[in-house]
Amino acid sequence: MQRILTLCIGNICRSPLAQALLARELPQHTVWSAGLAALAGQPADPLSIAVAAAHGLDITAHRAQQVTSFLCQQTELILVMEQSHKSQLEQQFPAVRGKVFTLGQFGKFDVADPYQQPVDAFESAYAAIAQGVADWIPRIRQLSAH
Repeated sequence: MQRILTLCIGNICRSPLAQALLARELPQHTVWSAGLAALAGQPADPLSIAVAAAHGLDITAHRAQQVTSFLCQQTELILVMEQSHKSQLEQQFPAVRGKVFTLGQFGKFDVADPYQQPVDAFESAYAAIAQGVADWIPRIRQLSAH
């Protein structure tokens, strides 16, 4: 398992943070992010950039992209922020079934969308994403070793 996709709605708040965290923890992997209704070409939300920077991550180069069938085919694991994203993605691209999971699967939580909310919402989203990434890292490393 070398190619991972993180997914949210607009691809400017949550999935860029998840992408950056996973890429930092798994430097030998390829990690992409995309959105179900991406604000294509847009940079990450300024508050996501600020929260990322506060945690030593630089997402200033990020540009939002729409999820595509091709992108899904290129990936071995797709981590979404909410259960509803999983349903929507599987409905849109049935071939992804079996490789789509929520980032908070092991802690049984969704990552709430902080879009157009105060910085506290972004900090909360970051904390949830960091927890989800921490839960997934050992599993991804184990699956990648085979």
